[in-house]
Amino acid sequence: MKKKFGIDIDGTVTSPSALLPFINKDFGLNLHLSDINQYDLTPFVNVPEEEFSKWFSENEPKIYEESPLSDGADDILNMWKDQHQLYFISARGPHLLENTKNWFRKKGLTYHNIDLIGSHDKVETVKKHRVDIFFEDKHDNAVMIHEECHIPVILFNTPYNQDPIPSGVVRVNNWFEAFKWVEHWLKTNHEEKKAILTV
Repeated sequence: MKKKFGIDIDGTVTSPSALLPFINKDFGLNLHLSDINQYDLTPFVNVPEEEFSKWFSENEPKIYEESPLSDGADDILNMWKDQHQLYFISARGPHLLENTKNWFRKKGLTYHNIDLIGSHDKVETVKKHRVDIFFEDKHDNAVMIHEECHIPVILFNTPYNQDPIPSGVVRVNNWFEAFKWVEHWLKTNHEEKKAILTV
């Protein structure tokens, strides 16, 4: 039975270090992913928040156009594209939809739906689409989606999301580990349903 997979884009499908070459170049820094121990990047750039926000808004399209894929994301998502429905739900602003679709085409990725909601609060969108499982890199998003929507959430392990997680949030190091967990989950779900039907 087809499941609806809800998938974040930045730091999940794209490499979590995608921003750093741009930040390093424009702010004269030498940051590595291992340095980034929190989601908010403002403290790392030594400029006022407004200035960094302005820089980010101006550079967003270019950053997204040039973002590399996370290791294995294309292989795994392409394995799932015909078996399940892939719903991409991102905090990017809606004005970046064409830019995002172009990147998906360029990377050879299939999507059934892309929602750019302009906010990190994805709970309502996850509920609206009746998503069965979610893939995320932001710690508080992962926990909130799991607790509010009662679905498993795959959390991609990064230095900036190391806070404790509840049992329904599953930490993985890459898409290959995610695939293994999800395939086991799908099989278990299928067997449970079969057992209920035969009772």
